[in-house]
Amino acid sequence: MSWSELVGAALLGAERRTPPGGSVEALLDAAAVETVRRRAGLRPAAAAPRPEPAPEDPRPPLPPAAARRLVLLLTDRPGTGGGGRRSIAPDLAELLPQWLSAANAHGYRAPAEQLPALLDAARARTDLRAASLALGGPRALWLARLNPEWRFALRGRPGHAAGLPVDGAGEPDGQAVRRLWEEGLFAERSALLSALRRHDPAAARELLAGTWSEERPEDRLMFLDSLREGLSQQDEAFLERALADRSRTVRATAAELLSALPRSALAARMAARARSCVGLDRTGDPGRLAVEAPHECDAGMQRDGVVPKPPAGRGERSWWLSQVVEAAPLDCWSEHLGGRTPAQVAALPVADGWEGELHAAWAQAAVRQRHAAWARALLGRPSAPVTAAPGDPAKLLAVLPERERAAWAAEFIAAHGLSEAFRVLGVCAVPWAEPLGGAVVDALEIARDAGSYPWSFSGVMGLAERCLDPALAGRLAPLAAVPDEPEGGSPGAGGYWAEAFQRLVATLRLRAAMLRELEPAAEEPPAGGAPAAEPR
Repeated sequence: MSWSELVGAALLGAERRTPPGGSVEALLDAAAVETVRRRAGLRPAAAAPRPEPAPEDPRPPLPPAAARRLVLLLTDRPGTGGGGRRSIAPDLAELLPQWLSAANAHGYRAPAEQLPALLDAARARTDLRAASLALGGPRALWLARLNPEWRFALRGRPGHAAGLPVDGAGEPDGQAVRRLWEEGLFAERSALLSALRRHDPAAARELLAGTWSEERPEDRLMFLDSLREGLSQQDEAFLERALADRSRTVRATAAELLSALPRSALAARMAARARSCVGLDRTGDPGRLAVEAPHECDAGMQRDGVVPKPPAGRGERSWWLSQVVEAAPLDCWSEHLGGRTPAQVAALPVADGWEGELHAAWAQAAVRQRHAAWARALLGRPSAPVTAAPGDPAKLLAVLPERERAAWAAEFIAAHGLSEAFRVLGVCAVPWAEPLGGAVVDALEIARDAGSYPWSFSGVMGLAERCLDPALAGRLAPLAAVPDEPEGGSPGAGGYWAEAFQRLVATLRLRAAMLRELEPAAEEPPAGGAPAAEPR
């Protein structure tokens, strides 16, 4: 019988039909014979040309201890303790991004024997790709060409022409770029457009403009979104063209991008509309704002991206007002309102209950336009009630400089504790600068002493493991002991807190050891091969 007939008989089963040979054993014997026959009958293929040798990588190798650490980081499998509780051992997979960043900062190259594991890790985790390929260097790209599973590396290679087809000199190959854009799959074209946008924004825009009318609406939307990177005034003409697109979502995206260009014609049109809706109260108190929301959403507004139909539960006029104010350049308000600063404008009372709508729209505009002065004014004092800030405080905070972010977040935690701080902490630079690190430690200690449930703070503890300055390990070590349970505290919480702090201290000490091992003059660990164990 042929192989396909044997497989069919096996799949059908002996209960439904008598197998060839009369028994299951006879069927398996026949399959074994056929397997040997098929293997022996294969004809050798023509010899393929040998691949070119891997290119040289002139960068210095990792220090031996750091090279061994990389092996441990790439092979770690996170575990848990008994009963579903987290192990007190550090989660090495969560520390791999920091290790890669530090190794690249020193300019090291990855050990050749670790390149397959490094590429596998980058294939599994997109957040590792850029740093992994940077560490792997030209040899990682050479290896990726030999394995289809690592093809992603050829689209995300580091360097000035990252992700682009290049010629023999390492420069973008114009003909290959055009061919891939015209013949590639959507994912390939999207990656190509993003890579070209990083390298040459004008060339990427022209490439998209050449086929714009032929693209599907859903593809036009995705391609248009790639223009966010490197957005400039030179993109205005193309985006104005996209405002006439037959797809509502494409028009809305084009309008959003144009509103991020304060000198665009759309921004000027929106500024005129916004000023006609909001101004100083001329009939009552001149020290407050009066709002007259649009009475209709005319064709011009719709062309400029204003969506006429509001979401459920939202009034039409407030919906139109929000969209107009969000798209207006924030700098137009100072002259319109008597030369007032953003802080002074934000402090003005607003008549007839429009303050929430107006401030929320300004907050969206501050995030979209990356306007630090307006973000600062709308955030207000960190000690103010959490509901006082319009919009998302974390998004507004992300507009501010790093040190100011850390100082604001520290005051916020001191005033409100950690229960409201997770999103705020997520936008602060790593490692957390003082006074932020100290504020987090103080708040964790307060929660521990109060006998609160530690798993309520598991998200913050996870961030602290990755973001606290490792130098704080000594201060945290005493908190790893089991505390006395306070009256009214959660039963058993002390033991959980002790384990959580043991894990935190161990992780901080491990991070400190990782950084020491990457120093060029790092001392070798004791004989035995593995990096020295970190104290608990």
